Amino acid sequence: MKKLLLAFQFLTIIPLKRMDNVSEKDVGGASAFFPLVGTVQGILLVITSALFLKVFPVEVSNGIILLLMIIINGGLHLDGLADTFDAIASRKGKEKKLAIMKDSAVGPFGVIAIVFAILLKYIFLNAIFNISLDTYYLSLFLMPIFSRWAMVTAIFHCKSARKDGLGRIFVEHTKMTEFAAATLLTLVISLLALFISDKTSAIISFLLILVILYIFCIAAVRFSNKNFGGMTGDTFGAVSEISEILFLMGAMIWSQKFI
Repeated sequence: MKKLLLAFQFLTIIPLKRMDNVSEKDVGGASAFFPLVGTVQGILLVITSALFLKVFPVEVSNGIILLLMIIINGGLHLDGLADTFDAIASRKGKEKKLAIMKDSAVGPFGVIAIVFAILLKYIFLNAIFNISLDTYYLSLFLMPIFSRWAMVTAIFHCKSARKDGLGRIFVEHTKMTEFAAATLLTLVISLLALFISDKTSAIISFLLILVILYIFCIAAVRFSNKNFGGMTGDTFGAVSEISEILFLMGAMIWSQKFI
C-alpha cells in the first residue's frame, strides 16, 4: 500500500495521505504500480468525457479532457518534454544540456514541443471519436496505462544521467521485479478492458502497440545515453508524453482499418 500511495504522489496531484519516512527502495518500488495510477486516471478520463459529451460537442469535450489530463499530472510530464527538447535543441555538450533541463525557464523549442504534443493528442482523439465511440472510450482508458508502463520500461533499461535527484532513485531501485509487475498489470488490465468493451478482436493490435512502445523506449534510452549520459526525470516525462501520442496514433490506425 505504501508503494502504491507513493506512485500516486509522484505521478498525480490527487490528494492522498502523504507518506513520510520512506526509503529510496520504497520510492523505486513504486514504479511497479505506475500502471495502476494510469488505470485510475483512465477511469477519470472516461467518466469525465461521458459527462461532458452530454452537453458539449466532441471538440470542446476533448479540449477539456486534455486540460484535465494536464491538471491531474500537475503539468510535470509536459514540463519534462519541454526541458528535454530545449536541451536537445541547444546542441551543447552533455553537462550543458543537463543544466538546461534543470533550468526552470522554457525556451522556444520547449514551447513548440508542448503545443504539438497537445495538438496531436487533440487531433487523434477527435479522429478516433469520429470512427468509433467504443474505441474512443477504450483509448481514453488505456492511454494513461500504456504511457505509465512506458515510463517504467525506460526506467528499467536506462542509467541515470545524474548522481542525485528523484530520477536516480527510480533508476537504481527499479529492478526486474518492478518491471515484470508493471508489465503484468498492464497486460491484465488491458485484456480485461478489451473483453468488457467487446473488442477482443483488437487484442493483437493493442499488443502490437505495446511492442512499438517498448521499441520506442529502448530507442529513447539509447538517445538519452548519447546526448545526456543517461536519463533524468525530465526525459521520463518526455517518454510518457510521446508514448501517449504513439498510443493514440496506433489506436486511430487500428480503428480505420478494422472498425
